[in-house]
Amino acid sequence: MTQGERVKEIRKNFGMTLEKFGEKLGVGKTAISKIERNENTLTDQMAKAICHEYNVNYDWLICGEGEMFSVLPQTVLDELCKQYNCD
Repeated sequence: MTQGERVKEIRKNFGMTLEKFGEKLGVGKTAISKIERNENTLTDQMAKAICHEYNVNYDWLICGEGEMFSVLPQTVLDELCKQYNCD
């Protein structure tokens, strides 16, 4: 699967149009469409924006390795417990 195909899979997973998906990233639907069709390469800046905005695993987006989404702590309390080695 190409990077463009993975971008499309993310967009489809959220049930978003090209326009709505790109809107959150600050680009138009044409830019997203060209990435999905592999006409334009996925820049590192765009990849990081997609990962940040949609909680996508960077390694999955770039290399196809791992899970599609990053695992986040369920609550802030879980995050603090992990940070301070609490149970």
